[in-house]
Amino acid sequence: MLIRSARASDLNQLLQLSAVLPLGMTSMPFDKSTWEKKLTVVEESLMESPNLDVERVYLLVMEDTDSGRIVGTAGVVAGVGLTHPFYNYKLSKDVKVSEALDIRRTSNLLNLVNDFTGETELISLFLLPEFRSRYAGQFLSRCRYVFMSDFPERFSDVVFAEIRGYLDESEKSPFWEHLGKKFFNLPFAKADFISAVNGSQFISDLMPRFPVYLEILPEEAVSVIGKPHDEAAPAKRLLEKEGFTFNGTIDIFDAGPVMECRRENIASMTNSREVKIAAVTEAALTKEDSDALCMVSNGELSNYRLTLTPVKLQSVDAVILPQSAATLIDVEVGNRVRVLEIMAGSNGK
Repeated sequence: MLIRSARASDLNQLLQLSAVLPLGMTSMPFDKSTWEKKLTVVEESLMESPNLDVERVYLLVMEDTDSGRIVGTAGVVAGVGLTHPFYNYKLSKDVKVSEALDIRRTSNLLNLVNDFTGETELISLFLLPEFRSRYAGQFLSRCRYVFMSDFPERFSDVVFAEIRGYLDESEKSPFWEHLGKKFFNLPFAKADFISAVNGSQFISDLMPRFPVYLEILPEEAVSVIGKPHDEAAPAKRLLEKEGFTFNGTIDIFDAGPVMECRRENIASMTNSREVKIAAVTEAALTKEDSDALCMVSNGELSNYRLTLTPVKLQSVDAVILPQSAATLIDVEVGNRVRVLEIMAGSNGK
């Protein structure tokens, strides 16, 4: 498998992926004009000196090297909210005390916030079911951390990811039905699509600014706050393994949890390192004669490429790659690459 930067010529394949996405993945709407605009932004973001006053989008695609087919995506947005407003709800408490009555009451609130403006968001993690092999999902998810490690100057200190929220058996969001719909009079799917295609300014225009007291919402809505969709639970667990936590921020549409972590504390970023290619071997490396299974990136912004391959670790700062992997990511002996170990090989026990 190859992971590379998305390009304009991927438009039709990305549209095909959008057509099979689950409800709630707003970063990849089934809309051609939106994809055209996004791919233009991706191209502009890959310039040597991007405009730091607007959002930058870095979209990586997983390509099946046997067929050339795009089978998965993973993205990163830097400078969230700098181009279009970005909203969340933040959980908080309000404590009131009456000394005369000797009563203390604690209320739970949702406040509309822009706390993540300017920060870095992980988006668009999707892999076709038939390609979800043992390491493919991990490779796709963690490629974003390798990318950020290769170009740290492009990203903020705080990284976050919105997890899809709970939907009932009829694909409705209990949270939206009892809150958002009261102000927008739109079905959940329609509001989600408008936000994806046109941005979230309409939220600012129509959503009341005062806090929402959870005590006035039905239990059906309150019980799903911070609860992930069943299909999104594995993505949440992957983030937790990297060091991300839920700190009370939720999505305004489906109340899905927002996971966050400081960039320097993300495990994959801490564990990746730059090394030199000491040699390239024509023979394929197997688990038995390799030291580790590693993600390897070429570190070239204009032609960014990663692969997952067995390697031999000649030293802490030098590796031996199989020729097939070197060719795939367009590197040669003497080049520096970034590696992230996924699993120790038989020689690396």
